[in-house]
Amino acid sequence: MPELPEVETVVRGLRGAAVGRRIVSVRLGKTDFMDDAGAIEEGLPGRRIEAVERCGKFIVVRLVAERGGASAGALLVHLGMTGHLAAWAAEQPERKHTHAWFALDDGREIRYTDARRFGRMAMMTEDALARELGPLGAEPLEVSEEEFFLRIGSRRARIKAVLLDQHVLRGVGNIYADESLWRARIHPERMGARLSAKEAAALRRALREILLRAIELRGSSISDYVDGEGEPGEYQRRHKAYGREGKACARCGAVIRRIVVAGRSSFFCPRCQRGPRKSAAKGLRRKR
Repeated sequence: MPELPEVETVVRGLRGAAVGRRIVSVRLGKTDFMDDAGAIEEGLPGRRIEAVERCGKFIVVRLVAERGGASAGALLVHLGMTGHLAAWAAEQPERKHTHAWFALDDGREIRYTDARRFGRMAMMTEDALARELGPLGAEPLEVSEEEFFLRIGSRRARIKAVLLDQHVLRGVGNIYADESLWRARIHPERMGARLSAKEAAALRRALREILLRAIELRGSSISDYVDGEGEPGEYQRRHKAYGREGKACARCGAVIRRIVVAGRSSFFCPRCQRGPRKSAAKGLRRKR
C-alpha cells in the first residue's frame, strides 16, 4: 500500500500539472470504490483545482467555483493498495484498469487507475472533509519531539503497532515503520509506553530522515507503485530491514528476521534491535 512518501510523490506531480486548471468533463468506468459516483460526475465539471494536498495517506484535491472563486469542496482520494492518480496527455494510451478520467482545460486528463479497486474516491464539502480527516494523528514530518514522545507513550501497544496507528501518526505504514525502527535500534515488539525520551527522540529523528529521503527518491516500488511519470521509485534499493529476511544486517552482519506484530510482517535485526526482556513481560502479566 502506498505510504506517506509515495502519496507525497503523487501529490507533487499532480500539484505541478493540475493546480489552476479547470475540469471540463468527467468520464467514469467502474465505480464501486466511489462513495457517490453521481456526486463526482455532477460536482467536478466546471470547477477549478485550487490546491492538491496530502493528509496522511489521503490526497485532497481542493476545488473552487470558476466564477467568484468560492470553495466548492474537495475530491478526497485514497490510493488503497494499487491506486494511481496522474495527469496525462489526452492522446496517450490508457493504462489497463483505468476507472476515472477528468478532462482539464489544457487538453490533458487526470486519470485514476486501480487494478484491485481497494482505493476510495469521494466528493466532500468542507465540513465533511474536516470530519473525515480530523481524527487522524500528527504529521510525522512536522510533529515536535515533545508531542511525539507523548503520543507514542499514550498507547499501551507494541511500538510497531503504535507507528502504524493512523490516529497517532498519519501516513506511516509497514515499510517506513520497519526502516525507522532499524535505524533507531528499537525492537518492533518493545512497548511504546516504555521507550525513554532519548529513544523516542532517536525514533522521531530516524522516521523524519527516512521519510524525507524516500520522498526525494520518489518512494519505494514494492509492487504496483509508480510516480506521476509512470516511473518506479528508488528508495526500495536502500531498505535496511523491510523485506530483507535472511539477509545480513547492513550495520552488524547478523541475519535479518521476520516476525508478525499487529498482524503485519515486521523485519528487524536481532542483534541491533534488542527485544523486550522476558522478565519485564512476565511482570506485566502478573500486574494484570
